[in-house]
Amino acid sequence: LSQDNLTEIIEFVLLGFADMPHLQWFLFGLFLIIYIIILMSNGTIFLITKMDSALQSPMYFFLANFSFLEICYVSTILPRMLINIGTYKRRISLVACATQMCFFLLFGGTECLLLAVMAYDRYVAICNPLHYSLVVNRWVCIQLVTGSWTIGIPVMIGRTYQIFSLLFCGSKQINHYFCDIPPVLKLACGDTFVNEMLVYILSVLFGMVPFLLILGSYSKIISIILKLPSATSQAKAFSTCSSHLMVVVLFFGSAIIAYLRPNTRHSEGTDKMLSLFYTILTPMFNPMIYSLRNKDVIMALRKLLCKKLT
Repeated sequence: LSQDNLTEIIEFVLLGFADMPHLQWFLFGLFLIIYIIILMSNGTIFLITKMDSALQSPMYFFLANFSFLEICYVSTILPRMLINIGTYKRRISLVACATQMCFFLLFGGTECLLLAVMAYDRYVAICNPLHYSLVVNRWVCIQLVTGSWTIGIPVMIGRTYQIFSLLFCGSKQINHYFCDIPPVLKLACGDTFVNEMLVYILSVLFGMVPFLLILGSYSKIISIILKLPSATSQAKAFSTCSSHLMVVVLFFGSAIIAYLRPNTRHSEGTDKMLSLFYTILTPMFNPMIYSLRNKDVIMALRKLLCKKLT
């Protein structure tokens, strides 16, 4: 390596969707609309679960936290992405890139854990209904949510610090629309095998483990539902879980494919498309899935709209 190539990089260039110059303003408008929808829909669910007395069960306490988390999660990516598309200034400092990665990992890890907590809540509600209020009481809810939010903090800060302790040389162009681990690692000098292995370990701990716990919960739930005497009871039980299951499949499906597939010879364009699913599309669909498939949420929304109109 020449001395020029070993010059320390102090900023990166996020290429984003620079390969589609004729679509820049269309993409800006599209992502701006998506961001507004995410903020308004998740914000509405967060507010009604706090304001409506009918939505004070543990399920809605978890849903309120999940909606707030979704707002935090997309806000680490979309505002920067909109600025990059709108101003054509794609530069991002090393510190800003590290900060974005750290918060993205932290909120992403929290989302995986919180989805597992919500699956556990549905498991107890359906498989052990008589003891539900004892098992999932207010104190347990607070502990589960606090654990989901805090357990990843030291891990994600340590992981980010480790990646940005590497020496970056040569190209400073990140072929992505945000500072994600795989595209940043591609710019590091020398052997990144250990770091790539740590990405897999992190993906297994915060992705595969919660996903397998969720699948275990739902296999139990489905076996209990199938034993219910009437078709009406079965339909009601399925409706309370199907919305959560749809979210899980959307989020974990795209994230696991993106992080756990082999890193060789796959297009970076595919990476970007997969990332859109778990970073932007899932947070947009979540409130729609929950509200459209939940009578209590629809009733609370109607009450809120009636108050506004009167």
